[in-house]
Amino acid sequence: MHKSRMRRAAPVALIAAAALVLAGCSPSSGPATQDGKTVVTFWQQKFEDYQQAWFKEQVAAYNDSQDDVVVKLEVVPADTWDQKLKAAQAAGKAPDIATTSYGRIMPGVAIGQFAQLDELIDPAALDDIQPNVREFVTTDEGTFAYPFLVEPSTVLFYRTDLFQAAGLDPANPPKSWDELIAAARALTTDGVYGMNIAQTAADLGWSSWGLQYNAAGHLPVADDWSSADATDPAYVDLANFYRTLYSEKLMPQEAAYPYADCAPFGEGQVAMSACGSWAIGQLTNDYADVIPNTAVAAFPSIDGDPSKPTATLGGWTLTVDGKSKVQQEGADFISWLLAGDTDHMVDFFKTSGFSKYPARISVAEALAADPEASANPFMQTVSEDIVPFAKAEPTYPWEIALSFATAIEKSMRGEDVQAALETANTEIDGIIEKQKLAGTAP
Repeated sequence: MHKSRMRRAAPVALIAAAALVLAGCSPSSGPATQDGKTVVTFWQQKFEDYQQAWFKEQVAAYNDSQDDVVVKLEVVPADTWDQKLKAAQAAGKAPDIATTSYGRIMPGVAIGQFAQLDELIDPAALDDIQPNVREFVTTDEGTFAYPFLVEPSTVLFYRTDLFQAAGLDPANPPKSWDELIAAARALTTDGVYGMNIAQTAADLGWSSWGLQYNAAGHLPVADDWSSADATDPAYVDLANFYRTLYSEKLMPQEAAYPYADCAPFGEGQVAMSACGSWAIGQLTNDYADVIPNTAVAAFPSIDGDPSKPTATLGGWTLTVDGKSKVQQEGADFISWLLAGDTDHMVDFFKTSGFSKYPARISVAEALAADPEASANPFMQTVSEDIVPFAKAEPTYPWEIALSFATAIEKSMRGEDVQAALETANTEIDGIIEKQKLAGTAP
């Protein structure tokens, strides 16, 4: 670990600083100290209760492990996070370390919000990041965040007992969209729908990103955000996939729960469900009785190719503020917590009930060798069949995602598919022009 290289200010500097304060000016001060230790502030956005307890325990352990730095942890509620962080940044009091979602990395890099980590963290630790995940936190200039975890947006959950009752092989879940539709037909009965998937624009806007990539190999906007690309014929196939499930009543006709909530599956309303990996924790905690008859698989690909993405990866990283006076000390803590001893992160993923997944190669290997993790019925499937092929969530404005999702919802509910896609294309071009997005893709 790097030692703090900061020194206490000389008496002359203190006198000068006092004079500036008396004159009504704000001096450029050094890092804060407490009992002779350098203070590093760490803001963590509030997540599940177990995560708060885990972070608190880890920060305390780090502070006890060395005599140079004290990390001050502050938990900030999600609904006040943006406002509080922006206010702190404007006042020059941004936290030295902060939890940052993948979607915020590239926009933040563009405005100099984050410190580059390549000179602050051991290169071997950076090389330990899963290759597809490292793309999420890296630009041509370097690496600007260290991944904490990933959460695939789309996993196929299915009931093995209902598969058997319908004459389907639970060990051979559907691999293509056609196979999924066929299975949904076989599984649909008077009391149970064969499939559950997002059906409102608000949910389709983000939950279908992986399937958009799967169908067309791209999202419905040019890579440089210069123009819409929503009328690719491949998107007709995507719209018709949703349309078939809905029109044949193979899925619920109204969304009683949002996509992120796997309650319909837990309550036995559906035999198969698309949901994020976090649903593993929900089912384990709230619907434990269905776990023995639950299996997971990568969501089927349009043509059965398992290497094509069907999910995007959300999740969180730790970043060091670009204006922090203690960038090395902040990076040292990140290295210790996320990039060091694999036991730290193995403990976290066990605590999560294996509903979240590692971004580090060595942690994935350690989990594979751990008896408890390897015995988990979901860990290997998600880690090996979904995470390595998933894409990063896009960073373009939400209005673009919502416009395309509205076209999918209209198509699902019976409107002309081509017309809906053309409308979305026109709307996205309008969003690009209005927000001056052309050429601004990070």
